[in-house]
Amino acid sequence: MKKKCFLTDTTLKDAEQSPGICLYPDQKKGLAVLLDQLGFYQIEAGFPAMGNFEKEAICEIMDLRKQSKISVWNRMDKRDIRHSFDCNPDIIHINIPVSDGLIYTMLRQCRSWVSKTMDSCVSFARDKGYEVSVGFQDASRADISFLVSLTESLQHLQVSSVRIADSVGILTPGTARSLVSSLKEHTDILLGIHAHNDLGMAEAVALEAAKAGAELVDVTLFGVGERAGNCNSFVFTKAAEPLFDFYPGHQPLMESETKMRRLLF
Repeated sequence: MKKKCFLTDTTLKDAEQSPGICLYPDQKKGLAVLLDQLGFYQIEAGFPAMGNFEKEAICEIMDLRKQSKISVWNRMDKRDIRHSFDCNPDIIHINIPVSDGLIYTMLRQCRSWVSKTMDSCVSFARDKGYEVSVGFQDASRADISFLVSLTESLQHLQVSSVRIADSVGILTPGTARSLVSSLKEHTDILLGIHAHNDLGMAEAVALEAAKAGAELVDVTLFGVGERAGNCNSFVFTKAAEPLFDFYPGHQPLMESETKMRRLLF
C-alpha cells in the first residue's frame, strides 16, 4: 500500500513574500475555495497579527471551506497568538527559531530561553483548546540534539505536528533524508517539510523527506514564495504520485491552473 501524504498549501502566506505579488482578500478567498475543492489537507490562510483586514479574510475563508483544515501562522509571541484566537482557526501554527545563528544573533537569547518560551506559547494556545503545530525555523542549520529535545517537549505538550523549515534553502535531498530520519529515531510525532528552492531542488528535497518519514509536505501554487520560491505543488504531486496517496483525496491540479493563475497573478 502507498503511504499517505498530507499536503499543506502555504500560498496564501508565502506568495506575498514574492516580488510583485500582493493578494487582496477576494483573491485569497477565491484561491482558498479552489484549494479546498482540490482536496488539500490543510490551507495556511495567513498571519492574523497583520491586522483586521487579514483576520476578516481568514474568518471568511473559515466559513467558505468544506473539507480542508485552516491554519494560521504566528511568531513565538503570545500577542500574535491572541490575534489568532479572533479567527478561531482549526490549527494555530507557531514559528520557533532553532538555529544558533537566529537564537544568539537575531534574538540575542539562548537555547533555554527558546525552549521555555516555546513551551509557554504552545501551552497558551493548547489551554484554549486549539490544535497546535510548530515550525522549526532554520532547522537545516540547527543542532540535531537541540531539535530532538524540543520535539520531545512538544510531544509531551500534545502538539499535532512539527514542521522542518529549510528557511535559507540549503538542504539537499540527502541532507533532508538524514535530518528527517534522525528525528524519526527519537519521536513518532508527525513531521512536515517546508522546502525553499534556492538550489533548485525544493521538490526533490520534499520528496526525499517524505520517503524518509515526513508525513506532511508544504507546497505553493507554481512554487511562489520568498527568494527563489517554495516547493511547487504541481511538480511535487506529479513526482510523488507513484509513491504516495494524497489525503484526503487530492484532485489533479492542472484542471484549475488557468483559474489559479488569474487569481494569483
